[in-house]
Amino acid sequence: MRTTLDIDPDVLMAIKLISKQEGRTAGEVISQLIRQHLTAKQELTYRNGIPQLPSRSKQRKLVTMELVNKLRDELP
Repeated sequence: MRTTLDIDPDVLMAIKLISKQEGRTAGEVISQLIRQHLTAKQELTYRNGIPQLPSRSKQRKLVTMELVNKLRDELP
């Protein structure tokens, strides 16, 4: 099936590199990567029997009581 997509240049370069290394078309590589993402199961973590929401980024700052208190104290 044919379609048109706007792909960022760095992503397209990576797709082309993978397709060249593996001897497959760019479409085959993209389809495989999308399938892997769609079928990947996210493991839920539980705290006190309640499932936690997955983190969007490992680089985000952890919210602690110290941070909450500091931000509260900065309010006018």
